[in-house]
Amino acid sequence: MNKLAEKVQQALVRAIDNDDLVLPTLPEVALNIRQAAEDPEISISHLSKVIGRDTALSARLIKVVNSPLLRATQEVTDLHTAITRLGTNYSSNLAIGLVMEQIFHARSDVVEQKMREVWRRSLEVAGVSYALCRSHSQLKPDQAALGGLVHQIGVLPILTYAEDHYELLSDPVSLNHVIESIHPLLGDKLLSGWDFPEMLARLPGQYLDLARDSASLDYIDLVQVAVLYCHRGTDHPLASVPVSTLPAIKKLRVDPYSDALRVELDEARSMFY
Repeated sequence: MNKLAEKVQQALVRAIDNDDLVLPTLPEVALNIRQAAEDPEISISHLSKVIGRDTALSARLIKVVNSPLLRATQEVTDLHTAITRLGTNYSSNLAIGLVMEQIFHARSDVVEQKMREVWRRSLEVAGVSYALCRSHSQLKPDQAALGGLVHQIGVLPILTYAEDHYELLSDPVSLNHVIESIHPLLGDKLLSGWDFPEMLARLPGQYLDLARDSASLDYIDLVQVAVLYCHRGTDHPLASVPVSTLPAIKKLRVDPYSDALRVELDEARSMFY
């Protein structure tokens, strides 16, 4: 790691330890959805009202329900039907994940572009995590998608910090070093602060541990496989990982090189766009 990256990393870690780093808060609409979903008696109408206050979010949920992976014979055109189709738990988890996009905003074009890239990759990973979970596990696909949507959430505070430190912004190599070494730690901190369930709150810090071997398949395994899948064919170091030897793949019991899986996952990549 070069000098600048090292210096910034030390400054950031210090700021994290002293609680001086300004971490983004969960958007208000996400808090409202979570609060509504915690009521076991919640009605579809009530949840529709809460989600419906955010028109962009409503449109996204309707689009997800009509995606090739979930499409029914009849196209869904309203939020109430979309939530009926998905169920209240499912809808609220997906909505909370998709609302994250509201935090991905920057003052400078360079950072804005970087945030767009991170969010686009997160959407792809969420779609692939969802499909893997739905077809090859007993876990909940909405939780797998939420895991995919937040796996790189720790990049946000680093990019916000870079906006105020021009020397880092003008040195993309150092910026990438800092992002790669610190975003897992920050991601765990953010999700814990947002009271995410423990199975997801530890995800940013562990999904890159390729030797990780949990007792049974979990959401970290699913996101890890999805991340590697989404890097296939790129020049990223993760593209050359021998996927078939991963403990996560063995637990999933899929052939990572089968054409059927490739077709299924390629379709899933655009599910949340």
